[in-house]
Amino acid sequence: MAASNSQEYGHSVPHLTRNTIALVLAGGRGSRLKNMTDWRAKPAVPFGGKFRIIDFPLSNCINSGIRKIGILTQYKADSLIRHIQEGWGFLRGEFGEFVHLMPAQQRIESSWYEGTADAIYQNIDILRTLNIEYVLVLAGDHIYKMDYGTMLKDHVDNEADLTIGCLEVSLEEASEFGVMDVDENRRVRAFVEKPKNPPVMPGRTDTALASMGIYIFNAGFLFEQLIKDADTKGSTRDFGHDIIPSVINQYRVNAYPFLDMQSGQQSYWRDVGTIDAYWKANMELIGVNPDMNLYDNTWPIWTHQLQEPPAKFVFDDDERRGMAVDSMVSGGCVVSGAKVRHSLLFSKVRVNSYSVVQHSVILPEANIGRNCQITKAIIEKGCTIPEGTIIGDNQADDEKRFHVSPGGVVLVTPEMLGQERHHVR
Repeated sequence: MAASNSQEYGHSVPHLTRNTIALVLAGGRGSRLKNMTDWRAKPAVPFGGKFRIIDFPLSNCINSGIRKIGILTQYKADSLIRHIQEGWGFLRGEFGEFVHLMPAQQRIESSWYEGTADAIYQNIDILRTLNIEYVLVLAGDHIYKMDYGTMLKDHVDNEADLTIGCLEVSLEEASEFGVMDVDENRRVRAFVEKPKNPPVMPGRTDTALASMGIYIFNAGFLFEQLIKDADTKGSTRDFGHDIIPSVINQYRVNAYPFLDMQSGQQSYWRDVGTIDAYWKANMELIGVNPDMNLYDNTWPIWTHQLQEPPAKFVFDDDERRGMAVDSMVSGGCVVSGAKVRHSLLFSKVRVNSYSVVQHSVILPEANIGRNCQITKAIIEKGCTIPEGTIIGDNQADDEKRFHVSPGGVVLVTPEMLGQERHHVR
């Protein structure tokens, strides 16, 4: 199938984005985040002091001019659905704009979503009614800023049927991704999932092109391939395993490297799918000049946030001084005679007198009691840390009570403290 022709519009980005729907795959549990996804899907996990992970791809859509968005949900989606309803209802339906929740509902088959491709296939009847030209498929669980309009223009200018967003990664890292073998014109010749010996980029010896899980399809072409895949026995119904390898030889499949337009270097992108990666990505935000700039007014990250009072720091005695250094502190927080160093506090956190919090991520509504020592930890939403608790000082002791990651990050949840809080959102 030939690519859609938009020459009459000069391939203008506004025309392309207006005729595109973004489908955000947000149904996964994210089991590598351990207890953080016991009661919520991975895209709903809080990140960066006031956001949820899914806010980043959704903000990319809005900032790119894509205002037709479908969010495909499945696993423990209540937290995610509430967040979307509360924070993403500002688009105007009368202008053809929407953020549409698309839960697994057995529309075509008597099963739940069985793979990334199947999730979209089961909503194919809805998609066909929209009369769109392009489908942008996104993962709902990565942290990055990206102008999808530029990628769309590249897709159309190169008359591609499918374009795959790619990262430049080292050969060591490549074994954790789906990797593209491309020619000098970025045309994909092969796609291999998690290869032991990944193909290198043309002209390079130490770098491979890894899939970001971002795909642009011509709509008609996508629908044809989804139907074909649904009829294929033994398919795992997955884009990486099934759809992409099956179309490479017969159709035009291009790679789109995600590079900074000015420097030509790899742009910021993080998979926060493990406890260590999640902690590290949050810690990166605290830096003086972080690669992910949350203060960029030209590319804001949108979210739902409670109307909280400003953060407050009280007491100024030598042994009881409320202070935070090299940290990010969100609205509604009270640091009462305690010290916070190189940490990130979400909204409505309270740190009480004589406590010290260092190198830690404290999620909303946590209460750190007096005389606590918290180091290199993630404290889940709603935890009440008892007075005198020490976390992050003795790994053997921590492992008896909490989850300790391979990198030494201590994850603490209300359940681990004997505080039942099944309504954690």
